[in-house]
Amino acid sequence: MLSERRLEVLRAIVQDYVGTEEPVGSKALTERHRLGVSPATVRNDMAALEDEGFIAQPHTSAGRIPTDKGYRLFVDKLAGVKPLSSPERRAIQNFLDGAVDLDDVVGRTVRLLAQLTRQVAVVQYPSLTRSTVRHVELLSLAPARVMLVLITDTGRVEQRMVDCPVPFGETSLADLRARLNSRVTGRRFADVPQLVQDLPESFEAEDRGTVSAVLATLLETLVEETEERLMIGGTANLTRFGHDFPLTIRPVLEALEEQVVLLKLLGESEDSGMTVRIGHENAHEGLTSTSVVAVGYGSGDEAVAKLGVVGPTRMDYPGTMGAVRAVARYVGQILAES
Repeated sequence: MLSERRLEVLRAIVQDYVGTEEPVGSKALTERHRLGVSPATVRNDMAALEDEGFIAQPHTSAGRIPTDKGYRLFVDKLAGVKPLSSPERRAIQNFLDGAVDLDDVVGRTVRLLAQLTRQVAVVQYPSLTRSTVRHVELLSLAPARVMLVLITDTGRVEQRMVDCPVPFGETSLADLRARLNSRVTGRRFADVPQLVQDLPESFEAEDRGTVSAVLATLLETLVEETEERLMIGGTANLTRFGHDFPLTIRPVLEALEEQVVLLKLLGESEDSGMTVRIGHENAHEGLTSTSVVAVGYGSGDEAVAKLGVVGPTRMDYPGTMGAVRAVARYVGQILAES
């Protein structure tokens, strides 16, 4: 275990390096921070931190910089989440309140996160598997063609065409719509297949083929991969941090183009808590020089998706964590009210 003083020295090194982009020396630390000890003692503390792998000496400099292990200790033990100011919170609310639909909410959230943190923002669309059905609409487009519209509790709208085996009248369609909604409205997507499996038998024999076709399309919609949609923004922010990436920024940009990589980065949606992954904790080799701060968002107590930011390990962790958490809260409120 590190002593309180050495933890304070580590905190000061992280804060200075993040703020100045320059490796930190013992003289500068004693001048900038009230550590209450001499530069010689700080030098000894820095030597101990270096021996334990919390800081390292870049070959070009007499100063020290935090390692992934040092940043991890800083995030776990030393960094609180920095709350946003009232003007910042108002700006978030005003910007997100103008959204007209789910795509607009996600698009605005990405732009906002990228602006607030000056990092790359990633927002996952609400996952269908954790959503509930708000309404299923069935519209007759032709005697044997129906449009199915699925509306979720998070404001997501999915439209599908259904070709019916025989013509299906308006009265039968209204009956199916009513019976279907009475079974699935307010229910979780995962429960829907069981809730509707015996529905065709409750219709006349000549209508069962069409009812089965509508249900098959509904169930396909529930399991389609559209649930793993993402939006990303602010990639250009990475160019400001060119010197933070050891060789080139290219592996980072290539990794960010892969949706599977991004979904893994954000982590499981069920885990709604704040996750911070630093440097080599990211499995993808193109991202070992980055940190990821992510959190779940949702319209109630349960997270329906994740949002977060990707940036260099030399990151303002308290400020980034505060911004990500605040934006997630506001997005959750908007979904709850939509």
